[in-house]
Amino acid sequence: MEDKNLGVETLSEAVLNRLGNMLDNLKCGWKQLARALAEQPQFCCSDKELIDCSLKVLSPDGSPGRYLLALLADRGCTLAFLLQCLKKIEHREAVGFLTTHVMEQIDIKCQPQSQRVPEGRPVVLSCRAVGPVDLAYQWFKGKDEVPGGNGPELVLNPVNPAQQGPYICRVSSGDKYVFSDWAHVRLVRSGGTSAGSSSDYFPSSASGVYITRQPRPQVLMEGDTLYLECTAQANPPPKFQWYLNKQPMPNCTRSILKIPCITTADRGTYTCKVYNLYHEAWSDQVQVNIGPGSFSDPSWEAPKVGAPDAGPRQMGDCCATDKVALLIGNMNYLHHRQLRAPMADVHELTNLLRQLDFKVVSLLDLNWQEMHSAVTEFLLLLDRGVYGLLYFAGHGYENYGNSFMVPIDAPASYTFKHCLWVQDVLQRMQARQTGLNVFLLDMCRKRNPNDESIPQPGPLRVTANIVFGYATCVDAEAFEVNKDDLSNGIFMSFLKKRLMEPEKVTVILDKVAEDMGRCEITRGRQALELRSNLSERRALTDSIQAPACQVTASTRNLQWAIAHVLPESCCLQFECGVKVQLGFAAEFSNIMIIYSRILETPEDIVFCSAQLSDFTEGPEVDLKHSNQESLLEAGSLLLSMDDLLPLEQPQLFTRISALQRLKKELSFTVCLHYKYTNLDEEVLEEQRVSVGKPLVSKLNLHEPRLSPTSSSDRQISSIMDSSSFSESFRANLPDVNPFSIRSESTSWSCYQGPMESPTFPSLKNEPEETTCPEFLESEEPPAIKSLPSASSQELPFKFSNLPTSI
Repeated sequence: MEDKNLGVETLSEAVLNRLGNMLDNLKCGWKQLARALAEQPQFCCSDKELIDCSLKVLSPDGSPGRYLLALLADRGCTLAFLLQCLKKIEHREAVGFLTTHVMEQIDIKCQPQSQRVPEGRPVVLSCRAVGPVDLAYQWFKGKDEVPGGNGPELVLNPVNPAQQGPYICRVSSGDKYVFSDWAHVRLVRSGGTSAGSSSDYFPSSASGVYITRQPRPQVLMEGDTLYLECTAQANPPPKFQWYLNKQPMPNCTRSILKIPCITTADRGTYTCKVYNLYHEAWSDQVQVNIGPGSFSDPSWEAPKVGAPDAGPRQMGDCCATDKVALLIGNMNYLHHRQLRAPMADVHELTNLLRQLDFKVVSLLDLNWQEMHSAVTEFLLLLDRGVYGLLYFAGHGYENYGNSFMVPIDAPASYTFKHCLWVQDVLQRMQARQTGLNVFLLDMCRKRNPNDESIPQPGPLRVTANIVFGYATCVDAEAFEVNKDDLSNGIFMSFLKKRLMEPEKVTVILDKVAEDMGRCEITRGRQALELRSNLSERRALTDSIQAPACQVTASTRNLQWAIAHVLPESCCLQFECGVKVQLGFAAEFSNIMIIYSRILETPEDIVFCSAQLSDFTEGPEVDLKHSNQESLLEAGSLLLSMDDLLPLEQPQLFTRISALQRLKKELSFTVCLHYKYTNLDEEVLEEQRVSVGKPLVSKLNLHEPRLSPTSSSDRQISSIMDSSSFSESFRANLPDVNPFSIRSESTSWSCYQGPMESPTFPSLKNEPEETTCPEFLESEEPPAIKSLPSASSQELPFKFSNLPTSI
């Protein structure tokens, strides 16, 4: 929780030194921070002060960043404003450090309540706080510590006269701590008076709510009956509301939750809210797993802790520290046949993986540089124990056991230099010590006759956690089926039916292969190939267990969140009195929908329409499909949002794609066309709107990236280490005149840019996906528009800040 009154001067010397070191870099460091701070005049640094910052590199332990922080402390800069500026320059490491270790204070949300109870009855004192993840609780009775009182709840069961008295809880994290309010426990005699002084009377409404029986985790099979119980005591009597995956369950308002004949849809985390007119309490969160066998099935029984020779892990024992996925679908190739299936395939897989708690980045139509940069950003989300999944749908080929994904800008006669090498990505994923590496490659595996080179990957580590799911066999093609405006790849048509099953990932892919083998249309044409060395029963449905290092987890969450920030809905007031609302939705991580609608219109205006035009260069906006009355007309084949907006308020939709090519803030003009009652001529009013860098555009995928594992990176590091002191000193000087050298503009890349090869029609590659006509003529083709249902919070698209009436 942020305390906006805290200043930079409250930071310890160790914290200041750490932040200073983070700011001592060229690309995103103290100079960029100084420019951001200049928004507030009192924090604007003069040229002399900036030079003094640069001169700190002359001393052995000097730090320009640390000196700038000292200037801010002297001027009374708050931590909230410092954090705001760090977010503006997109310094993710400093933002994560400041938020997790400094700004996040302990705040007690639920105070223990004084209680009067009969002797022999249980008493539960609750103290719940938010703040750092490693919160510790310590209960005291007066000045004496209560044995075993080291949790958010203190249970006295049964209570006796010796346990009467005042109680308090100490909540701590490291060297930070806060105390709760005092809570008094008193016994009620048979006559109805307290065991203590008659003047010590507490109204019955202060008795609180305490839970006497918690629900227990369940492992069941489909068709069983789910039975959960949560009992509590309160005055007035308690009420109950059950929740599944943090969503309230309709009509589940009793202390006992009973669901007969359960299915996999009932799998998830259950909790119960107990409340009355004055207080509320939450039960424990319990996990309910729906497996292939009953609870008594020994294959599902967890081995006893400490038991000798417990045997191999069973399903449900594995867990991930996080789950992330990168989904790339290439359709609109510049020099090759256009594809149709990747859009629907990526969309459906995104929805399914989000329901499995994956952090998903979904991207369409990436060129060579953007694919390499996207993979590098994806690797930043991986760490020890993380499940990583990479899905690619598009053109591809395989030579000598090496698989290559083709970007949309690959020349007609491409080689591996123009593509993304799958085995290289695997090697870089292994370096992150992931818990599971899954590759789903929905592409052809024909040999490329124009590429006779055999690239040699570095040595792969023996990790026993790799799974390759190929949509087709070696030297074979992958097909897609076309129907109406939407398409599905054959691989995804079968995969989406199995993906949510709580089975080992290799078992899921085996079932998909069997399904494809039983289909008359795919038999003899396309067969899934599975390659794996997975030694544990890891499943995509495995739960997530927080890692020991919360700093890494917070940084990873921030890194993912940066690529999924939508502009806030806003309202524009025009001089004529018309009020226009702008809303935003995400179709993919690099495709956004903007809608405009009229909220208020003066009585003397008979017609008005708000249209968008003059967009910033970079992203792709089809003018023919802009400002359309439906999402379908705007080019969005996957979203169905018309029912979310009031029909009496007309709206116009515009679809913006290729946001990864946005190099500066996205801006556009809102053109308001309207007519007055007594005038025939149309009037035009305009307002310019800037919405920042939405979604994946913040990651600047158009820029080259450094690979920390590449040999060229090591060469670059040696060159930089051997640079003269004068070069280092000059790079740290502020840009105070137009002739200064901007060293941060230098770009280092571990990849050589793809060279355009001569185009020879006779050598044009032909390993391309083709449409199977028999698949279209079948009586029961795969469902093409049956997109998976999910709650609005799970979908990758929704309007932000919609009116409450919607």
